[in-house]
Amino acid sequence: MAKTGEIAAFALGEKKTATVNLPAQFVTSSTADMKGQKYSDLVDYADNSEKTSDLNNESMNDLIDLKEQFSKPGYANRNSAVTETHPIFGSDKLNYDNHDISVLRKDLDEAQKNGNNIHELAFSIRGDWLVKNNLYDPETRMIDQNKLKHAEQEVAKTLINKGFNLPLGEDENDVVWFGVIHQDTDHLNMHLWFAKKSQETRPEMVKQEGRYKGQPIGVIPLEVIEQAKRQFRKQLMSSQELRRHQEILKGVGGFKKEIIETAPDNLLNDRHDKAIKQIYDALPQDMKGRWQVGNAHLTAGKGKMAKANQLTNQLLDDLFDKELKPEYEGFKSLAQEYDAINIEDQGVMHKGQRKWSENKEEELRKRLANQLYKHLAQIEDTSLNDIDQQMSELLSHVKQRDKGRNADKTKSASSPQGTKLSSKTLINNVKSNSNHIGDQMPVWGGSFNKINRLWRQDIRAETNAERQFLSNQKKVEQEKAQEEYESKLSRGM
Repeated sequence: MAKTGEIAAFALGEKKTATVNLPAQFVTSSTADMKGQKYSDLVDYADNSEKTSDLNNESMNDLIDLKEQFSKPGYANRNSAVTETHPIFGSDKLNYDNHDISVLRKDLDEAQKNGNNIHELAFSIRGDWLVKNNLYDPETRMIDQNKLKHAEQEVAKTLINKGFNLPLGEDENDVVWFGVIHQDTDHLNMHLWFAKKSQETRPEMVKQEGRYKGQPIGVIPLEVIEQAKRQFRKQLMSSQELRRHQEILKGVGGFKKEIIETAPDNLLNDRHDKAIKQIYDALPQDMKGRWQVGNAHLTAGKGKMAKANQLTNQLLDDLFDKELKPEYEGFKSLAQEYDAINIEDQGVMHKGQRKWSENKEEELRKRLANQLYKHLAQIEDTSLNDIDQQMSELLSHVKQRDKGRNADKTKSASSPQGTKLSSKTLINNVKSNSNHIGDQMPVWGGSFNKINRLWRQDIRAETNAERQFLSNQKKVEQEKAQEEYESKLSRGM
């Protein structure tokens, strides 16, 4: 990050750094006291006219129309329209007035006097990402500062309430926080400072041993900081960019769903009988009922499950190259497209860091492998001769049933459109394939028939559970939005 000597002259075209960085640090009151520093002095640093400007605060979208103005409670008579003069903002105002600044200084001094830490986090945001999400115009150097401030207001709640063992404040008035936008470097920087006001006495929030015993906990876990970054990015994304992310994720999920739902029919056929028998023979019989891939990769060469895992991975390679080639290629293509988004958002990947698409493919392969192992465990112990004989009987039955279906699938897999399924086509395909779920397959003395039936039952149960989860999540989000709206009404925003 370099000083530019100008306001809002952000660098553009960067690709190797993350779109949003969020370094965090804290200072103890004893350290500040020893150095003769006052928490309230941070207000002067924040409110530096060489770093800030309210003259270039403008929404990048069209001006709010009259109809929408009437629909927004308190829009025309909000106090901030005439009396707020500082670029500093807090939980309920986007610009502080002189009285707010005076109260802020007093609260910061109280926090320091009571021995609490002062926490600082700084969102460093790339210029090209601001442009892409309609937050910055490089020609006019206008910035949608209000939208940025609203986003930080929400993230502040996450950090203050979830960044420690307990919420930092013992009530809603027990935390002092403020933020500011600085524009004098090649990245836009949004600073956030916060501290507990009253003395910290809760055991969960104080160091219990070591050199800093008795002092308030200062470190915010990395996972909370990462959550805050994701929340911040999501809130600031343009509707177009957010829609693009959602469509890709929806497409990946759709292809995954189709692969999982059609796996039983496509695995349990005459082409794979030998491979499945080899997998069954390779499974350690002393672990029957506990066959799982576990934390290991399918290609790992160690452990009792290693041989079965490797054979299963080869079976899935074959399946994805033949029967499920269009679905697998669609899944992989969209997942790799999301990799590109992640690299654009998070910067160049570090050595050894796995891509999102690699993790998703491994999850899919493990899920299919574990489903196969679970249902192979339903096979009753019998001689190899019996198994071979029953497999032969199965295949004669399956050939008749699959004669027409395999021809259709081969035709679909070989078509140029096969690897470029749209989301609508994908959903239609899923519905079409699900029509075959009622078929029965007598295998290995009825065992494969049972495997197929139980496998499909598991798929239906998992699908229903996922739908219920998503429904609950949507309900929670709606309730949260309503609460936020009512909260704004009560504050007169």
